[in-house]
This record gives sequence, structure tokens and C-alpha cells, in this order.
Amino acid sequence: MTIETERVPVRPLETHAAHRAHEGRRSSVGECPVWRAQENALYWEDIPAQTLVRYALATGRRTEWRLPERIGCYTFARDGKVLAALETGLFALTLHEPADGAASVAQGTLDARRLATVTHEAARMRFNDGRCDRQGRFWAGTMVQDASAPHPAGKLYRYTAASGLSAPAVEGLCTQNGLAWSPNGRTMYLSDSHASSRLIWAFDYDTDEGLPTNRRVFADLHDYAGRPDGAAVDADGCYWICANDAGLLLRFTPAGKLDRRVAVPVSKPSMCAFGGPALDMLFVTTICPSEVGEGDGLVFVLETGVRGLPEPEFDGAL
Repeated sequence: MTIETERVPVRPLETHAAHRAHEGRRSSVGECPVWRAQENALYWEDIPAQTLVRYALATGRRTEWRLPERIGCYTFARDGKVLAALETGLFALTLHEPADGAASVAQGTLDARRLATVTHEAARMRFNDGRCDRQGRFWAGTMVQDASAPHPAGKLYRYTAASGLSAPAVEGLCTQNGLAWSPNGRTMYLSDSHASSRLIWAFDYDTDEGLPTNRRVFADLHDYAGRPDGAAVDADGCYWICANDAGLLLRFTPAGKLDRRVAVPVSKPSMCAFGGPALDMLFVTTICPSEVGEGDGLVFVLETGVRGLPEPEFDGAL
């Protein structure tokens, strides 16, 4: 059965007429959108710029925080602090609001405290994709930043307040990506987006111990289009993956069957996340290629007709 490409309503996130000052603020590598319901705001990052961004949905106010290293992924703790995986390890970030509360684009400050250091297998590595499981354990993977050739030095780690940083749970990854969990938390998804791999795996996940087992291929994007980048799971348990280089979002059922192909207005969607007050808005971050097009580097909002799940927070103090 051929799945036709859908054209759903889509718009740039930052379109508030009163805030034209930041309409052109593109991300070089926009990643890791996280909806923060208690703030009615979307957060995301620009990896090369070492920047964390917040956009308040109601006011259109944009706030940016400069980080000490390139950021791969992050999560929020219940006390409002940020647990971030940067180049050399994990950090607790305390975000401070800008003094000028009226500015449409404002610079905040932060305090960073190192929680754990990772010893990378190769030079020029950093953390990449990650998030919390349904129980609040933080997972993050590493990658070699030079993706010109496959270098399977990437590993996937778990971090908890009680045990700290774990030994690698998954190894042999080139460009770790696509981390997500099923609604009941018993299936973990993981991808390798390097051109030499383009695979998405599923694992059985022990929710008590926080351990993935029984790794198997969930989807091979050689059979579809693009490279599997960041992902999200909707309320029906379907897995949405950004097909980087193909300008698509692909939705797979829990059985690994493709059932939707949704077009986005750029070639390099990087990660998607559900948000909005009803969790029915699908936010998509994007990457600027060498030849920048009109929408490259912006965050888009798609109306897909489905709802997502709340993003789990870190279960522990920072």
C-alpha cells in the first residue's frame, strides 16, 4: 500500500506581529523542542550557537540563554532547573530571567554546575539526543561531531539522582537519535541517523530497573526516505520521526507500519514534539543547510489532528 504525502496546515512559530525583531533569528542546528506546560512556552536549542531558547506562546516573547558548551539535549527537573547534556558531561542549569521584562528578545543568564563527566571514546564528541523515560530517568547518547565518515563511538547512558551516570547501555552508534518511549513506557525507541545506518530500533524496556533489552529493527529508512532524526510518540502510541534530508515527518504504528507521511516546508526537519494547551500542536525544529532556504532554521507548528503526551520531567533534585 502506498502512503500519500499529506499537506497539513503549517506555520512558523514566531509570527507575532509585534515582535518582528526576531522573525529572522534562525537556528543553525535547531533541536530538542520541549513544551513546558506551566509556562505556556516552547523551549529548544541551537547546538553550534550554544544557546537555549524559550518562546512564550501567549506574548511572543523570546528569551535566550548562552551555555558553556555545545548542548545535545536537556530535560526539566520538577524544581524548574534544567538537566543538560553538553559536550563533556551533564550539568544542572539554573536559568535567570532577563532584567528587562518588556523586551521582545531578551538575554537571560544562568548558573551551571557539573553533575557528571563522560570519557569519550574518540576526539570531538558530544552528547546528542536524549530525554527522560516515563519514570523520570534521564537518557542521553553521544556522537562524533564529524559525520563525514561513520564512526560508531557513540553510546547511550542513563542518569539518575540516586546512581549518577550509568555505564553505556547501548554502544556502537554513529549518530544517536530518535529516543522515545511508548505511552506505557515498556518500549524504548532509538535511531542512528548517520547515512551509513538510517535505522530505528525498538527495545523491551524494564520500567522498574530502567534497562532496555531485546533490541530489534523497528524501521529501516532505506525503505522510505531521509535519515531518522529526532522523534516523538503520540497519545495513540505511534512514533513520529523527522526524516532529515527528505522534508518529511513519518509516523509508524507500534507494529512498525508506516501509516502517515507529512510534508514540512524545509528539507531538514530535526526533531518534533507535541505541545500547546491541548497537546495538539506538533512543533518541529529545523537545520540550516549550506544553501539556506526561506524557512530553514525556523521552528514550525503543524496541525496533524492528533494529540501528544506530556513530556516527563527528571525525577530527582539537581
